Amino acid sequence: MSIRKRTWQTAKGETSVWIVDFKDQYGQRKTKQFPRKKDAEDWNTRAAWHVSQGTHTSDSKSITIAQASHLWLEARRADRLEDTTIAAYEQHLRLHIVPRWGTIKISQLTTPMVERFKDELVSSLSRPMAVRVLRTFKALISEAVRLGHAAHNVALPVRVKRTPRTKSKLTIPCKAALKRLLKAAEGSTNPMALPCYCLLVFGGLRASEIRGLSWASIHFEKGHVNVWQRANSRGILGAPKTKAGERTIPLPHLALKALKVWKLACPPSESDFVFPSLTGKAMTWNYLLTRVVAPVQVEAGECRMTSDGASIPHWSMHSFRHAAASL
Repeated sequence: MSIRKRTWQTAKGETSVWIVDFKDQYGQRKTKQFPRKKDAEDWNTRAAWHVSQGTHTSDSKSITIAQASHLWLEARRADRLEDTTIAAYEQHLRLHIVPRWGTIKISQLTTPMVERFKDELVSSLSRPMAVRVLRTFKALISEAVRLGHAAHNVALPVRVKRTPRTKSKLTIPCKAALKRLLKAAEGSTNPMALPCYCLLVFGGLRASEIRGLSWASIHFEKGHVNVWQRANSRGILGAPKTKAGERTIPLPHLALKALKVWKLACPPSESDFVFPSLTGKAMTWNYLLTRVVAPVQVEAGECRMTSDGASIPHWSMHSFRHAAASL
């Protein structure tokens, strides 16, 4: 590899650039020019190392961030990720990444450029959202590296610092709060309330697992529930979120009794759901929250009041998974 200076005359006077002349790992002659000698020397050092490792990617063979985004998103769809997860990735790309970087080739990216992008994200978005967008940006570059469109992922060293102030402390319902919730569920006019809260409090089931639960999964004689399927955001049944999600959970007498009572009143459904919707299908997440979970919390006083007098439940459905683990 060599660096040379090229100078020529223009109408505005003398103009010069610094040219790096080299051969890639395939023996093909390449050139790249820079306005400053320091930039040429820095690039020459990195390129020489990549050529020696056989990982150098020239700008002509690289792809743009927009193209890399499309390839990465298609790969995630092929992995059959959740619809909500794909929708979040699409939002990151459409709103924050492609408008800013779409026409730039991955081979032209540098770590300082990504550092500046990270600072822009932190200043314009919430810190958790900035972390998620940056994670998506890193992932699509890693995919491009895997496909041979880039030598390495220059975004890997970039981090959004998490300060102690921004760390949210996890809070879960205490035993007294759980007792109040179960008592309120027992007195609820909704017959689903008590068996649902029993599965949340004692079983730690995810909302999607409750929505996809069938009566065949509940074994009264053995005193446990088998979790082997869930309903996604569209109500489509599938395997649990992770392999470890397939599990057998013992249930106390209170939960088994509540489920037996509810089974006698449960309307039939095509998939034999424990908690079917009014149409006999998997109920939506919103229906489960607003019609079953939230009213019990309001009745138990486990809520907060807004300025306009509305009651907001204090506990999310996910908080009961931590409560069940603690119990």
